[in-house]
Amino acid sequence: MLRRMISCRSLFLLLAGVAFLAVPSTVVDAQTTGTGSPGLRIDVTGSNEEGDFGVAIQLVIAMTILTLGPSIIMMMTCFTRIVIVLGFVRNAIGVNSAPSSQIIVGLALFLTFFVMGPVWNKIYDDAVTPYMAKTMKSSDALMVATAHMKDFMMNQTRQQDVQFFLEISRQGAMTRDELPLSIVVPSFVLSELRTAFQMGFLIFIPFIIVDFIVASSLMSMGMMMMPPVVISMPFKLLLFVLVDGWYLVVQSLVNSFNIA
Repeated sequence: MLRRMISCRSLFLLLAGVAFLAVPSTVVDAQTTGTGSPGLRIDVTGSNEEGDFGVAIQLVIAMTILTLGPSIIMMMTCFTRIVIVLGFVRNAIGVNSAPSSQIIVGLALFLTFFVMGPVWNKIYDDAVTPYMAKTMKSSDALMVATAHMKDFMMNQTRQQDVQFFLEISRQGAMTRDELPLSIVVPSFVLSELRTAFQMGFLIFIPFIIVDFIVASSLMSMGMMMMPPVVISMPFKLLLFVLVDGWYLVVQSLVNSFNIA
């Protein structure tokens, strides 16, 4: 119940903040009524400059972005690769409840913020700041932000995946800048899944070797009724700690992204 209340409160505050940014001309003032009691008047009248989105459209876009926020974080950032690889690490060790799923997701989120930091800084400098300073229209700011996100995704996407979705959609050859998000996003997700499973396979190899050695040793001693997992788990934990496994995994994950 407490978690739900915090989530609802955070969502309300975020919605209010985005709506405030999306409507820069919002006027909120207090006035005195005829009886002397203070009153409140809220006026939402956007500038609606020529070639810019109207206030109502800006509010709809802001609410849509909030609704699709989790999907955007998972499908258009490095979160997918990180959380899958961390899950493979936990399964390879053989301890399914340590670390917990909340810790895995939390670590993946913070690593996502770290890796995506340079991209989001570019978006803030090139799109958000000019828009808040009223030197750029909302449509142009959205195009600039989309271009930065597209560059990040294309730097991680294999050319074969892009070509695959272009053939499915029956669209002709396009340059990198001409590719729509309907092609870039699924191509990026497919490449991320392939890369994450490749890294997971490499993570499993040393732990499988430990399981094989322990199982062979137990069979040679005639202890066939002893589950090999009971004996191999402490050795796998010892191996992971001795090589500083979490540092190596996080280092490999961060270095695996091509940040221009």
